[in-house]
Amino acid sequence: MLRLNLQCATLICGLALAATGQAADVIRFGVDPSYPPFEQKQPDGSLAGFDIDLGNALCAELKKRCVWVEQTFDGMIPALKARKFDGILSAFSDTAARRQQVDFSQRLYVAPSSLIAKKGSSLLPTAASLKGKSIGVVQGSLQESYAKSEWAPAGAAIQSYQTQDQVFGDLTTGRLDASFQASAQGDMGLLQKPQGKDFAFAGEPITDKSIIGNGVAIGVRKDDPAMRQQLDSAIAALHTSGEYQRIASKYFSYDVSGE
Repeated sequence: MLRLNLQCATLICGLALAATGQAADVIRFGVDPSYPPFEQKQPDGSLAGFDIDLGNALCAELKKRCVWVEQTFDGMIPALKARKFDGILSAFSDTAARRQQVDFSQRLYVAPSSLIAKKGSSLLPTAASLKGKSIGVVQGSLQESYAKSEWAPAGAAIQSYQTQDQVFGDLTTGRLDASFQASAQGDMGLLQKPQGKDFAFAGEPITDKSIIGNGVAIGVRKDDPAMRQQLDSAIAALHTSGEYQRIASKYFSYDVSGE
C-alpha cells in the first residue's frame, strides 16, 4: 500500500509539473535562432548570440538553469500560451498589439530596422520608392506588420518567410528587390558575409515606434506575474553589476540599452 501511495504521489507531482510546465530550478526560453547577432545556431548545434548570452546571465543571476526551446517566430505567442516555454527571448519587441496577448519584462534593448537592397539600387524605405517592388520579411515580425500597413497599400509586394535566412537567400538570388529586418541583424546576418558583398542598407534606419515599440523585452504569460517579477529583478541586477554592458560590448559598438 505504501509503495502504491508513493507511486500515486509521484504521478500527482508529475501531473502538477506538466500542468505548470515549469520545474522550479529551470527557466525555458522560446527562441528562433535565425537572427544574428541576437540568436543563431552554431555549426555544432549550440546556440549563440546577444539574447542567448543575456538569457544565460539572467538564469545565473536567478540561480536557475536555462533551457532553450526552438520555435519559429510566427508561432511564439501561441507556444508561450500553450506553456511550451516560460518566456519569449528572441528579439521580441514590446508593442501595444502584443501586450493584448502577453506581458513583458523590463526593456532589454532597442533595435531599429533597415531596408537592404542591391548597391546602387536607389531604393528607399518609403511607400513611393517601393511601389512595384518585392520586399522580404519574416512572418509574424513587426517588420512584416509595418511593411504591410505602410508599403503594401502603395503597391509594394510584401513576401513573408518563416526565417530570415530564407529572406536573405531569395534576396541574394534576385527573387526579391529588398529585405526588411532589424538593422544589426541585416548587418551581421548578410552584409558582413561574402554573399552580401553586392548589397547595402538602403536609406536611413526606421525608428518608428510601431516597429521598435517600447524596445525588445521578454514576453511572459499574463497569468505568470511571478516570472515577470523575477526577470525584472535579474535584469536590474545585470545593469547594476555591469554584466549587461560587458555582454553588449561583445556584439555592439554603441549603446543598445536605450537608456
